[in-house]
Amino acid sequence: MNNHAQPVADEASQAAPAALAPPLWLLAELTYRCPLHCVFCYNPVDYTAHRRELDTTQWLTALREARELGAAQLGFSGGEPLLRDDLEILVAEAHKLGFYTNLITSGIGLTDRRLGDLKAAGLDHIQLSFQDSAPELNDFLSSTRTFDLKRRVAASIKVHGFPMVLNCVLHRFNLPHVDKIIDMALAMGAEYLELANTQYYGWAHTNQAQLMPTRAQLDAAEAVVERYRQEHGERCKIFFVVPDYFEQRPKRCMNGWGAVFLGIAPDGAALPCHNARSLPGMTLPNVTQMPLREIWYNSDTFNRFRGNGWMREPCRSCDEKERDLGGCRCQAHLLTGDPANTDPVCNKSPLHESAVISVVRRAATQVEAREQPVLFRNDVNSRKLAARAALESDIS
Repeated sequence: MNNHAQPVADEASQAAPAALAPPLWLLAELTYRCPLHCVFCYNPVDYTAHRRELDTTQWLTALREARELGAAQLGFSGGEPLLRDDLEILVAEAHKLGFYTNLITSGIGLTDRRLGDLKAAGLDHIQLSFQDSAPELNDFLSSTRTFDLKRRVAASIKVHGFPMVLNCVLHRFNLPHVDKIIDMALAMGAEYLELANTQYYGWAHTNQAQLMPTRAQLDAAEAVVERYRQEHGERCKIFFVVPDYFEQRPKRCMNGWGAVFLGIAPDGAALPCHNARSLPGMTLPNVTQMPLREIWYNSDTFNRFRGNGWMREPCRSCDEKERDLGGCRCQAHLLTGDPANTDPVCNKSPLHESAVISVVRRAATQVEAREQPVLFRNDVNSRKLAARAALESDIS
């Protein structure tokens, strides 16, 4: 059933489109396929249930509709977007349309020839991921031998004249190495370094007990980051994103549900946020069945959590609700079972202690849980997790 046939959630949601701005940021998730098997991947754990991918023509149509809608910044992501043979075609069209384009990549498959072709096509920017500063942990966390390849790719990115962001997801395993990660980024000439502490969605949520750091680890790493900022100034801008579980107030997730961000999954599902696919009872509109303009302004999915008419207490009467918009809907679902609940990261939530503080506390005390094997992102594990979720759904 198409979403435009569904009733909009409430009067506040119905009123939202009239004053709604267009999306600014389009994330094109070209594929869920990936040569890496990262334990913190944000892709859906049941990605094997979503094998279909838009073809070139369908992606070109989506890019044109998004630009007409007002989107200005475009990220090509995945999975690994380099696995798409038509990436250069899509980049060229995006450049012609006037997008500022960013390739978000593991670097696997980014040869000198492809770098040259992407440069010629008009690619503006590359974000290259590392898992750690040393090959042993980098390769363990991705279950591949790719560190040396990534290092060569970083050098080639600089040779071809691209601005470069290095990205490293932080967690219990690599937070103690944050100084070495920064040294690596400086040696590679990165203009930006994004140290993004793990947010617990997708595979990271599955491996939460093993990845969750302690407060002491987080504070020590943040102090190291601040020291490097003072020493190196603008040579490399370092961003340190604190994990939600260690905050007292939730983030203004994606600057609001369906406010500036528009994602398109490999199969054409339109997403108000990265993890909307995980929400129960959410029928995602698809770009092959509905124009993007109609999806953005009129679909129930994109209007469901816009504004504040959907909010329950304590959010509904909170004087800070316009600041954080109730936090993250996907996190509320994962931690409380209901996406309409207050994000329990907020210490005003009645579930803050049981859903968040207790998890952080266990990270510091339950050594046995942390030492359990991590679950790597791969097809076998994806099918197992999908089957387990289906069984639990049937039971409930």
